[in-house]
Amino acid sequence: MMEYSLGEGNFKDWIVAETKFSPDLLGKGESIMYLGNGYMGLRSATEEPYLQETRNLFVNGTFNKAFPNEVTELPNIADSTRIDIRVDGERFSLELGKTNEYIRQLNLKTAELTRNINWTSPKGKELRFQFKRFVSLDNLHLIGMKMEVESLTDTVDLSFDSGINAQLSNSGSQHFLEGERRVFDRQFLSLTQTTSESNVDIAINTMHRISKNGKETNNIEPRMDMARRSVWLTYDIQLEPKEKLQVEKLTTIYTSRDNVLEESSDQLEALRDYSLNQLKAISEKGYDKLFEDHQHAWKRKVWDVYNLDVKSEYSYDLLALRFAIYHLTVMTPAHDDRMGIGAKALSGEGYKGHSFWDTEIFILPFFTYANPKVAKSLLTYRYHGLIGARRKAKENGYSGAMYPWEAAWPTDGEVTPLFGDIDIVTGEQTKIWSGLIEQHITSDIAFAVFQYYLVTGDHAFMERYGYEMIFDTANFWASRLEWDEKRREYHINNVIGPDEYKEHVNNNAYTNYMAYFNLRLAGRYYELLKDNNPDLLYRLNERLNLKEPYHDWQRKADNLYIPKPRKEDLVIPQDDTYLSLKEIDLSKYKNQEQVRGIYRDYNPEQINEIQVTKQADVLVLLYLLEQTFLKEDFRLTRELKHANFDFYEPRTLHDSSLSLATHAILANDIEKADLAYALFKEATEIDLGPNMQSSDEGVHAASIGGIWSSAIFGFAGLRLDGEKLRINPSLPKHWDEMKFTINWKGQPITLLITQSLLTVKAENKEPISFETFGKAYSCTDYLEVPI
Repeated sequence: MMEYSLGEGNFKDWIVAETKFSPDLLGKGESIMYLGNGYMGLRSATEEPYLQETRNLFVNGTFNKAFPNEVTELPNIADSTRIDIRVDGERFSLELGKTNEYIRQLNLKTAELTRNINWTSPKGKELRFQFKRFVSLDNLHLIGMKMEVESLTDTVDLSFDSGINAQLSNSGSQHFLEGERRVFDRQFLSLTQTTSESNVDIAINTMHRISKNGKETNNIEPRMDMARRSVWLTYDIQLEPKEKLQVEKLTTIYTSRDNVLEESSDQLEALRDYSLNQLKAISEKGYDKLFEDHQHAWKRKVWDVYNLDVKSEYSYDLLALRFAIYHLTVMTPAHDDRMGIGAKALSGEGYKGHSFWDTEIFILPFFTYANPKVAKSLLTYRYHGLIGARRKAKENGYSGAMYPWEAAWPTDGEVTPLFGDIDIVTGEQTKIWSGLIEQHITSDIAFAVFQYYLVTGDHAFMERYGYEMIFDTANFWASRLEWDEKRREYHINNVIGPDEYKEHVNNNAYTNYMAYFNLRLAGRYYELLKDNNPDLLYRLNERLNLKEPYHDWQRKADNLYIPKPRKEDLVIPQDDTYLSLKEIDLSKYKNQEQVRGIYRDYNPEQINEIQVTKQADVLVLLYLLEQTFLKEDFRLTRELKHANFDFYEPRTLHDSSLSLATHAILANDIEKADLAYALFKEATEIDLGPNMQSSDEGVHAASIGGIWSSAIFGFAGLRLDGEKLRINPSLPKHWDEMKFTINWKGQPITLLITQSLLTVKAENKEPISFETFGKAYSCTDYLEVPI
């Protein structure tokens, strides 16, 4: 059972806790309490093993293809967290004996996982266990663990095995060649791995320090053991009543992707020696000092930067927002611009560590507004991915850059699997079409570049990366459009939009509008460079041959079919056939506990014929277009939002975790305040809610980004409006105050919002202009605006 009200004092509304242990419901706690730093993610499996556990350690960028008929994925790296404990010769397990007290908690503020247990053994002896763990934000390669065992009643013979276990797989697929194992000085253990296809070397080193009653002891000699893909030490200790055993375990992870070494004849051995020396150097500090450094890094790099606070009648709201910022931090490879964010972050094997449009539309806005340096890194990853995007376009008969629906290492190109879940009618695997025909991601990336540029004013990024991405994605769309001779216009046929319950549709509104935006944006930037930076345009023209494409973008955008709102009700058709599909009673699926329940009654072909939506393309479209120069072209009025919200929301099952946040933002825009908050809360409960199986495969990364977005872009009313900053707050009625810091044009801006007042503070005292409810304001220090 999850509990969110245990934090006290400085940790009030900072604690995510599990207060009851169930060996059959391990996945949720393992996922939502996972630890990470963007370099690696460690799923929070317990130290002692259980049958239903999932032990995952992923290091970003180490992608490998296990077999020729599988796609590349992040491999599950050797585990150092398992400790096999025996009490009087019997295995310690919470399935045995009696658990008197139990609490496991993740402190979001300090990013430390702790577990406290009072346990009576099958022989009636009472012991207290405490486990601590962190993945360092100060040293990206470090995992720290600490175990304390106290005998409360009797003399106990305690024994435990601890080491490195590489006998792991990704749901059965083994990604590593057998590596070397070593023990040094009966204290330091080393294991190396090399991926079977991508040849990524990985070195894992770990060490133990044993103390008894607070004093380090060197007279406990461990036994050393090895087996296939594993190496460990066994310690035997006798505890008298009230005696305490303390075990510190420090582990370092390094890979050949890290670029920490120069080329050598034996790269793997050099990596092992380097990483082992790093571990020896930091081990003298011990767990407590290393944790202190880690805690300070979280304060300095995260909590002092984002500065978010909410005074709400329901303290859960603040905890949920802190939960979002915690996970956005631990999932993001801020250290390396060759890596993206997986749809399950680094918390589980779901979606194989691949990046989707989730990043650009639902996660990147957090960094664009709150930490532009990280946003730049994530967009640079997409720039590196132009190699794979151009190859995909060529393989499909198109020009320019056609971004893969699922991306891994930037040069890999398309890595979407070809088959997925069961077809409930035929019993066969369903075909996954998204890698072939879900193409809107190309314009989503173009939109993200556009948004980043306007929010940050980062001209250097645009000159080095951004313009090239915009131009070559426009080249793809110009080659992708299909001429309809009868209607004398261009169409985009046979696609999947964001609503993946509609496959092989023509003129999906989201896809067509965003392609149009991409083409128009490229034309605008071409003209901008022609007038203001002809030297850069000349260099880009040398690379991309842009003169003819420029005219092509203009001509095809002028003649691209854009689904218009119906005159009678302002509803924009999602695609050519959606509005003519049959309607059924969707209440069963709207009220379901588990998503995708409709697949238990219908197969994809049947769902394709029903007026039902996974997530509403049109609502996402309205939200995005409003932030662009197309806002006036298409008259994106409040009435238009209202009409489409009222039409599509009842037909939307929110079977995509991406869906709720956008609906919450738009509900706020059209003054459905109670519904906006209800949708926000529902979005937070995708991972934090009472369903104990909601996160078995990992957290929902985009939904977590959406939690922040629905608060900032929804309740705070912050929005990019053309090239202006707009702030139209509308706090939930039970929120008294909201405070947070963003970046605008390179300057931190702190906003304080109450039910009646907006205060804007320019932290660097540089001029800032913004609009609130139609009125323009500017300041160079701080300004209070009645609302």
